[in-house]
Amino acid sequence: MATRQIAIFVLGPSAMPTARKVKDAVGGLIHGPEGLEGADVHFAKATQAMARAFIFAKAVVGVCAAGILIRAVAPRLKNKSREAPVVAVAEDGSSVVPLTGGHSGANDLARRIAAATGGHAAVTTASDVVFGEALDAPSGAVLANTDDHKAAAAARLRGEDIRQDVTIHRTAGGPRHLVYHPFVLTVGIGCERGTDPAEVKKLLDVTLAQHNIAPQSIHQYGSIDLKEDEPAINQFENVYFFTAEQLKAEAPRLVTPSAVVEQEVGVPGVAEAAALALAGPKGKLIVSKVKSKRATIAIAQAASYDNLNDPQGQQRGSVAVVGIGPGDSALMTPQVDLELWSATEWVGYSLYLDLIEHLRNGQTRHDFPLGDEEKRCRHAIDLARQGKRVALVCSGDPAIFAMAALVYELIDREPCRIAVEVHPGVSAFQLGSARAGALIGHDFCCISLSDLLTPWETIVQRVTAAAEGDFVISFYNPRSLKRTDQIVKAFDMLRPHRRPDTPVVLASNLGRPEEKVRIIRFDQFRAEDVDMLTLVMVGSSQSKAIVRGDGQTYAYTPRGYAKKMEPL
Repeated sequence: MATRQIAIFVLGPSAMPTARKVKDAVGGLIHGPEGLEGADVHFAKATQAMARAFIFAKAVVGVCAAGILIRAVAPRLKNKSREAPVVAVAEDGSSVVPLTGGHSGANDLARRIAAATGGHAAVTTASDVVFGEALDAPSGAVLANTDDHKAAAAARLRGEDIRQDVTIHRTAGGPRHLVYHPFVLTVGIGCERGTDPAEVKKLLDVTLAQHNIAPQSIHQYGSIDLKEDEPAINQFENVYFFTAEQLKAEAPRLVTPSAVVEQEVGVPGVAEAAALALAGPKGKLIVSKVKSKRATIAIAQAASYDNLNDPQGQQRGSVAVVGIGPGDSALMTPQVDLELWSATEWVGYSLYLDLIEHLRNGQTRHDFPLGDEEKRCRHAIDLARQGKRVALVCSGDPAIFAMAALVYELIDREPCRIAVEVHPGVSAFQLGSARAGALIGHDFCCISLSDLLTPWETIVQRVTAAAEGDFVISFYNPRSLKRTDQIVKAFDMLRPHRRPDTPVVLASNLGRPEEKVRIIRFDQFRAEDVDMLTLVMVGSSQSKAIVRGDGQTYAYTPRGYAKKMEPL
């Protein structure tokens, strides 16, 4: 999982000096309008970009008027415990105001920024103002008995003493007794191939109960890289994997080394070694290896939370094959947006990456020319093997004449342990039908006329079958500079099965400013009106074209509801 960045917003060059101070103090990336020199990320619309960052970023800092930030994020306020902290900073740094998420990091963030700018942190949270600390949100720990927070804060305001315990052990608190669990524990896991995830989860739960350990104190999980694709291990969050050499370095600290394990994987113990590797040189085992039928776990404690912030292992790499739709980001799914934001690397054809450049948030671009599809996919897989989180960017839908199938073909030929997910997008035939009306209202198919990868004889077979089956047909790759007659031959095959007035949709540059959609009759079709950026959609024998009161022509394919309708 990629580390989420703090998003620092500026609206013009006058805010840049303060923004740089903020970045130096708390990290993150500076977001500025297009053309602003010195910004790490550029945006077209400020409020839109702020709203997006509020959903995906670690925190949002606006070096601007507070009202702009409030208007941007207000419609998206839902759950204060899960939302990103939002902080407004005056252009000169004199005032720093936490707007939301005071107890989830905004107050602390404001104080750090104020210290860097020489300004005043305008913290308004009652417990912070009175006590100088947030009773429910300590750094590097979690409050166990959250229901008692308000009562404890009220008692303290009345001048009464309250008890505050920081412990890794399960402890009952109360209205005057707050219990905090520090993030200092690591869990090492070993298991046989194909172990049921429930077995590992049960082993961990039982072990924690036996030792009275609070699960909230677990910060990281680890194992050997041979288990990088094991569901029993990947069911947990924040998992790191180590090479055999890395784990072997922990051998002197193991409590229960195993010669059998060493013979199998080259390490005298996976669970203990992984737990210790995560906990660091000052960490110690607090629960040595425990076993179930097919799994082992061990638990280590780091010297402090700070010791766990830079683990030496590698997280499982992933390739998210994403479809960005036709090019308009408004037509992109929220899930694809999330994958693009959380990726560390973007891989794709340069034109596709250019279409979403305004969404880039510090990701590294890996550009490829048209035609290098295999190189694109191999590069994405190689990056994932290095533990990177990769977004392989496709236009339309990635599973429709795009890269998803090729990725799976490559990992089928050359197995690897990376994670692969496919996230759909709006395909050209969907948008083309929508722009024209509802041409795909009944059975339809998509056929590529490119014979670069598919023999023409196979394409002929499929077009003939679709014509005889009376499908609405969407022709992808209809014509290029070198391939000029395939679309002509396809229409020749369709002619015996389609009326002269069958609606045909010619849709070019869908979802882009130069978009053009025309509806013509079958007998009006001319091949010279088509290029590689044109989608050709041919209706079935049932499809109709109608002209409405606005003078526009629309095409639709009835599904058969007329049989149920009352006669006109």
